[in-house]
Amino acid sequence: MNISQTPEKIRELLTPLRGQHIALVPTMGCLHAGHISLIRKAKSLADVVIVSIYVNPLQFGENEDFHQYPKTFEKDAEICKNEGVDVIFHPKNLYPDDGPNITLKISHMGHLLCGKSRPTHFDGVVTVVNILFNIIHPDIAIFGEKDWQQLAIIRRMVSDLHMPIEVIGSEIIREADGLAMSSRNRYLSPDERQKSLFLSQTMLLMKSNTKNSHKASKIIRFGIDNLKKYGISIEYLEICNELTLNPENSITPQSRIFIAAKIGSTRLIDNMPLSITTENTL
Repeated sequence: MNISQTPEKIRELLTPLRGQHIALVPTMGCLHAGHISLIRKAKSLADVVIVSIYVNPLQFGENEDFHQYPKTFEKDAEICKNEGVDVIFHPKNLYPDDGPNITLKISHMGHLLCGKSRPTHFDGVVTVVNILFNIIHPDIAIFGEKDWQQLAIIRRMVSDLHMPIEVIGSEIIREADGLAMSSRNRYLSPDERQKSLFLSQTMLLMKSNTKNSHKASKIIRFGIDNLKKYGISIEYLEICNELTLNPENSITPQSRIFIAAKIGSTRLIDNMPLSITTENTL
């Protein structure tokens, strides 16, 4: 396994490998079982697997946890080696010393859901992903479905900018009790960890409730009331089209629940598809 720290080095490394199928798994490190599932998916689909590890400052807003974000490179490198990763791209900085002068901007999709409280976040995400794509030129890129809004936006970026890259989503990996795996879960106290289970449990109850109603507003109200019973601070709970991210009035095959909530001081996000069964009634 090779470790490259500069764009020049990884380009040099990849030159003789062009012609093989190359997969990129972009990460910010602190790898866990969810990331491992992305790597394994990439391994199953490509000849060469590259994992990028870079905590991107451009996607953190003021008073967010950029400086506290966990950095565990030695452990991450060991995981990558054990999983058969070919190259780790671990740059110290991807931006000019005087800061970026040219970045990408998202219009509508970047201001929905998480974008309401983090208005510059997805601009930072697409800017760094675009940089990684320009450096590595992968054939495919693997992203986790836990960050569904990010996945949908990157797919739209690739489509809008005519990039010859296939963006592939990998299903959410959950703990045995249902909590979606996240690097930020380590911030939770034991009591908060237990409380966080109500997020996935509420979404499952909302999913079951589609048997009684197709009206999104009614199902959302049910979910909000359920979370409030446990004193959870809800940032948003919405049902949106999983392609456009637009809020939906009625449940369709493309409907998905999106949730963001604070458990203690830790912000968690999750999502789950809604499916319609023939027994559903208005």
